[in-house]
Amino acid sequence: MDISITTPDDVATEAPTGGCGGNCTCGAATDETPALDVRAIPHSIRHASVLGAVSGVAVGTSLVLIAPHDPLPLLGEIDEREPGAFDVTYDERGPDAWHVRLTRVS
Repeated sequence: MDISITTPDDVATEAPTGGCGGNCTCGAATDETPALDVRAIPHSIRHASVLGAVSGVAVGTSLVLIAPHDPLPLLGEIDEREPGAFDVTYDERGPDAWHVRLTRVS
């Protein structure tokens, strides 16, 4: 079953596995590492939003998380849900924002 997505510019077909195969404008076919700036997400749903986002990171690719503080509790949650699945590196450490690169290794 394919899911058709209509955008103002085009129509793309996305496989049920979540991969577009580069047939749309979602950016999945680029080498650019996506960033998720959680500072704008309400605290009450922040962790759930990040957990959902990291579940979509493919092996060998990364997501840069931008947080208002060192996200150690959140990183613990991620590792608890998927032990050893991510290599974590800090691209920037405060004082206003922490940029944490999560690279899926398994």
